[in-house]
Amino acid sequence: MNKPIITFIVIAMLGWVASIILTAIHFWTIPIIPEGAALRGPMLVITSKWAYMGPIPLATIGAVYYMLMITMGAMWLTSKSETVEKLLLPITVVGFVASLGFVYLQLFVIGAICPFCMVSAAATTALLGIELYVKYKGGAFTTPALAAQKVWPSVMMATLILTIFAMWTLTVLPLPGKA
Repeated sequence: MNKPIITFIVIAMLGWVASIILTAIHFWTIPIIPEGAALRGPMLVITSKWAYMGPIPLATIGAVYYMLMITMGAMWLTSKSETVEKLLLPITVVGFVASLGFVYLQLFVIGAICPFCMVSAAATTALLGIELYVKYKGGAFTTPALAAQKVWPSVMMATLILTIFAMWTLTVLPLPGKA
């Protein structure tokens, strides 16, 4: 069961990258878009009224969700705790249902697709699939836990590198208001 859990962590990291890119766009790009600019495609989604929960971008909530998934995935891998396994499932189900709603909004209400939002939706779907697979196979505790001193530094370093990559992508994306 270690390979599916490692895959879970890697997919959560991909969701993290998508969410952190979107969060950065909300914080650094949207404020400099000229008033009345004609937005289309992904920017139409990112600036829609459905992209926020109050003043907080949904992408930021997604980033917190994925950081939680990365952390809990590493805990799951190093402890094989049934408690972690039981806590993960309802959290991921909520994330999956939310993603379904966001995909619906993109396709049928907003009429535009945000590729990063779709990566996040795919990641959440995959996370739920992995959890259900592990549960179907009898649970993570059926294989030995991995050493925490190997897992945590690797997870932290990979997350740091992916965060730097996410920030770099902002320099190459064709964002409005960019000089």
